[in-house]
Order: sequence, then structure tokens, then C-alpha cells
Amino acid sequence: MKLLLLAGTGEAQALAKALVEKGIPAVASLAGATRAPRPTGLPTRIGGFGGDEGFAAFLEDEGITAVLDATHPYAHRISERTARICDEKSIPYCQLLRPEWAPGPGDRWVQVQREEDVAALVPEGAVVFLATGRQTLDRFANMGHAQLICRQIDPPDRPFPFVNGRFLVGRPPFSVEEEKNLFQELGVDWLVVKNAGGAAAMSKLVAARELGLDVAMIVRPPQPDALKVASVAEALDWVEGL
Repeated sequence: MKLLLLAGTGEAQALAKALVEKGIPAVASLAGATRAPRPTGLPTRIGGFGGDEGFAAFLEDEGITAVLDATHPYAHRISERTARICDEKSIPYCQLLRPEWAPGPGDRWVQVQREEDVAALVPEGAVVFLATGRQTLDRFANMGHAQLICRQIDPPDRPFPFVNGRFLVGRPPFSVEEEKNLFQELGVDWLVVKNAGGAAAMSKLVAARELGLDVAMIVRPPQPDALKVASVAEALDWVEGL
């Protein structure tokens, strides 16, 4: 067996460590969204595959016999392509998709379908904290009436695209107290979040709840119609059962 682990999440890091410890032959792949990614401990390739044909050729050239997809829930185009090509080639595929967050007592969430929908919710002059990453920042171009703060892991390599905003550099994880202090220091009125799920990234939502902040929650995109598991343990069980 030779497993391809599509990485980029905390779960993928845990999976890579376990695969190394168990001696399971595997190679990891990272999309390259972060300039200095954490080492996986596995042989790792970084960057795109060059479309459908490039990905199919990689599977064949590397002798990949199974694919474990532990990418971000919003990397849905990667997941859809991977599941489809694996199905065409009869290569076992499994997606590790962590459960979504759900609002609880005290949460002030508004569900939105797209980033562009946030503008209609936010009042004039509001301070909006974008915890959505720089890759979709252009979708907030219609929010000229608010002050935007976008947090990203890497130092910016270009100016903020809008005159009404700025970047804030920070590498997770962040504690609830750290997030509360930050939001208070910045005077945040609205938090914009993708429903990524997971315990590690939930601190900002707990902080927003305790501060009474409004949250625009961007719902997840459709996922591939394929085998799914919800935890690292389940994913390892699948691998060991191949």
C-alpha cells in the first residue's frame, strides 16, 4: 500500500504522525496556501497538481493505492476532484470531515451562503474582523462602509486590497482570553467566520459569545458524495482496514 494524505489541517498533522509511528507507507500533499507550513513528518509535496490530468498522472506515477483527504472543509473543489478521479480509477478514497459548529445559548450567529452576503448585515462604520483568510478577501469588496481587519498566518506580501482595511498577522491556536482581549482592543463589532468546525479554532466563537458580538457564519459548500469519517481515529481505522 502507498497512501496519499491530502493535508493542511490539524487532523492531517495528527494523521501524519500516526502513519509514521505505524510504519504505513504514505506521502503528504499540501496546497501551498501557507508559506511556512509545519512539517508533516512524511515525504511531502507542495503545490497544485496541474488539474485533473496532472492529479491522475501523479496517482499513477507514484503508485498511490489509497487517498485520505484531510483538507479544509472549504477546499471543496480539491475534495470533489479527488473523489471523482479516485472513483474513476477505482482507488479507495475517504474524506475526514470534522463536524460543523452549531450555535448554542448566547450565540448571535447569522448564517450566510457567501462572503458577499455579509455586507447587508453590517451597519455603517462597524469594525469587522475577518477570520476567513486572505484567499477569499476579494469577496468583501462590497463592504466599503465598514472597517475590515483580516487575520492571516503569513506576513502580507502585498497591500490590503481596500482602503478601509488592514491585515493582522497571527498564527493559531489562540486561547479564548487572547481572542477576547484582541476583539476588545480592536473594538470589533462583527466577526466573520467559515464553519470549519473543530475544537482548536472555536476559541474565537466562544470569545464572541462572551462579548456579545454578532457573528456572520458562512455555511459550508457541498462536499463530495463519498465515504466520510469525522475523526482521526476513524480515519486510521479506515487506513488499517485497507
